[in-house]
Amino acid sequence: MIKKIIFIVFLFFFVLTGGTGLFAFAQTDAEKEKKELEAELRRYELMIRDASMSLTATEAEKQTLQNKIDRLQGEINVLSAQIQRSNVLIQTLGLKIADTQGSIITTTEKIEKSKEELSEILRTINAEGRTSFLEVLLTEDNLSALFVNLNSLERLSGQTRDILNEVKDLRRSLLGYKENLEEDKAQTERVAKIQEAQRAQEEAARAEQQKLYGMTEAEYQKQLAEKEELERKANEIRQRIFELTGLPDDVKAPTFGEAYEIAKWVEGITGIRPAFLLSILQQESALGRNVGQCYIADTSSGASVHIHNGQTFSNGIHPTRDIPPFLVITKELGRDPLKTPVSCPMSFGYGGAMGPAQFIPSTWMLYRDRIATILGRPGNPWSIRDSFLASGVLLTDSGARLRTRDGEWRAAMIYFSGGTTNSQFFWYANQVIDRADQFERDIDFMIQN
Repeated sequence: MIKKIIFIVFLFFFVLTGGTGLFAFAQTDAEKEKKELEAELRRYELMIRDASMSLTATEAEKQTLQNKIDRLQGEINVLSAQIQRSNVLIQTLGLKIADTQGSIITTTEKIEKSKEELSEILRTINAEGRTSFLEVLLTEDNLSALFVNLNSLERLSGQTRDILNEVKDLRRSLLGYKENLEEDKAQTERVAKIQEAQRAQEEAARAEQQKLYGMTEAEYQKQLAEKEELERKANEIRQRIFELTGLPDDVKAPTFGEAYEIAKWVEGITGIRPAFLLSILQQESALGRNVGQCYIADTSSGASVHIHNGQTFSNGIHPTRDIPPFLVITKELGRDPLKTPVSCPMSFGYGGAMGPAQFIPSTWMLYRDRIATILGRPGNPWSIRDSFLASGVLLTDSGARLRTRDGEWRAAMIYFSGGTTNSQFFWYANQVIDRADQFERDIDFMIQN
């Protein structure tokens, strides 16, 4: 019984409102959800911005630590080279000391031998000096031979003493040289120990910096993962907003990835930056999901009517400038001009813009032949691919091919208002540029993942 009452109330409401009330509720709920999602998206974008700033700061900290590690490693390398040279010098000094010690021993032996020779000579001289004159006469043929013998012994004694003195001087020199070598060796060993201590300190400092770097890298990866998760959620919200935007039944809107692929194709033809083109088309039609909410109601006056709520607009489309080309375009494509969606008028000017790129009919006719030449067939302003191409060509003509921020801003102004000086339309170009920056980040994220 209750179900019947609910059904009767529902049916009565549906009949009373002509079916529009239910749709209005649905539209209100969708619009409410869309606004909530947009607010949520703005919150995520702020969080992503903060996360990006934190990542930048952490990256700078990582770089600072890496610089310290590199500097310490350089100092350690220098100390290691110095220690190695000191060790080689110590070994060389040790060998020289050993050689000198051998020379000292040899020289000492020579001294002892010279002493013995000198002692023997002196003993001989002394013995002959004590021989009596009578004994000399009895043993020698004559006195001259005796004196010759004594003189020879004395000369030999003098030479031996000279040799002994020279050898003694050599020994003293060798001992001094050995002492100097030992002092150099001891000094080099002390320097090597100091260098070893310095290297140990540097290695400890490097290990500490390396530890800090590891902790910073872990924090960086954590922040990076958090940022990527925020971007993933933001993209999910964008996709949901994208899905909530109205779209006629005969137009299939692309996903963001599909739209990007088409934008890359357009870039190859026109040189237009994909993120900028996507931003323009997002501004105009949510990338093809909202191609107009009005139908032309009168081809004479140009009045239009809202598709869903029946509201009428006397300035639906310019009656002389845009109605004639609109009828040509729809006829050529086999479309009913009174059942083809176009934009409703804004608070100023006329409506009547067509398709994802939102060209007014008279502007489309200016690019009609160029689009047909590129495509090899007549272009369709309600086709995603064709409208993306037309938009790229128009933006290129407006200076966006330069791919500078100023050039793209000016092209966005021309796209919307036909000029660049009307300050009341600056908001449009500013929004396009800001969104293009976001799309550029989204594209980078999509490519990397």
